[in-house]
Amino acid sequence: MKFIVSSSYLLKQLQVLGSVINSSNTLPILDNFLFELDNNELTVSASDLETTMSATLSIDSTSKGSVAVPAKLLLEILKTFPEQPLTFTVEENSTIEISSNSGKYALAYAPGEEFPKAVNLDEPSVTLVPADVLATAVSKTIFAAGNDDLRPVMSGVFFQFSPQGLTFVATDAHKLVKYARTDVTASHVADFIMPKKPLTILKNILATSDAEVKIEYNDSNATFSFDNYVLMCRLIDGKYPNYEAVIPKENPNKLMIDRSQFLSSVRRVAIFSNKTTHQIRLKIAGAELNVSAEDIDYSNKAEERLTCDYQGDDMQIGYNSRFLTEMLTNLQSDMIMLEMSLPNRAGILTPVDGLEEGETVTMLVMPVMLNS
Repeated sequence: MKFIVSSSYLLKQLQVLGSVINSSNTLPILDNFLFELDNNELTVSASDLETTMSATLSIDSTSKGSVAVPAKLLLEILKTFPEQPLTFTVEENSTIEISSNSGKYALAYAPGEEFPKAVNLDEPSVTLVPADVLATAVSKTIFAAGNDDLRPVMSGVFFQFSPQGLTFVATDAHKLVKYARTDVTASHVADFIMPKKPLTILKNILATSDAEVKIEYNDSNATFSFDNYVLMCRLIDGKYPNYEAVIPKENPNKLMIDRSQFLSSVRRVAIFSNKTTHQIRLKIAGAELNVSAEDIDYSNKAEERLTCDYQGDDMQIGYNSRFLTEMLTNLQSDMIMLEMSLPNRAGILTPVDGLEEGETVTMLVMPVMLNS
């Protein structure tokens, strides 16, 4: 088994696949990349059992075979090469030899048969989504997913597909983000919960791709195919909470304000807030928004006044500044709307401008109790 490949081309593909590999694996074979050679097509795979990703590379070869090569060692050596063709030769003594312009390097390999096989999906449902839409949907929602091992369903992003459009939801019970598109649709109704890790990997690659992503899914697994990549992952098992029930429908108090101005103010004032509650207070009266925070233990306090466009009753409401900052940072619009009903009911943040046609973003932030 022998093939020739460009060093930088191989490195670029392996760096993407390398993000799948865990730093500590239960199975030693998972510390390797699987190389499967079929004449001038090389398929490289990486897996952590939950997520498997493969890339198909065009190379120069006339042989077939499969070997598992140590991932860390291979990445380290590839990073040091200037752009040049490398020749990989599998030797009899369980080593794979890499020949460069300047030298030869031998790595021990394991037989390819030991590498776990990827699952085949039986009669999956298929939906096509443009890469930029999927990348935006993931980056808009993933930050709101939880990290609680006791509630695994909340640690992923909920995908809802229907002929009316696509909806992506993430929540950790303190904040919730719902991203919806009506300009991209699926042939029939389906929903599943995607784990964070494969979504983070997808988000990073899709940002530079303009391909269409083919999503295939059944009850337990999903596959994303685009360009020369295929990413397969196990879905989170369980029923997603009814998120529509927590989004308040009647919100008579509407505050419209410049997003970057509001964000800067929240960031500054939050420095003076209590380090455990991160609580800030919004006091709205007329066209004035008063943002304040106080840490009684250290006698630190801050207060800022902003002008805003407000329709509703005068009110005071407390929020966790970290959640508010995350949400405001994640929105790209110039103006945002904060809709509220009562100081103990969730507030709804939406962008006023900067959305594409058919795109909606709804963010929900739970209030914190104010110490009067």
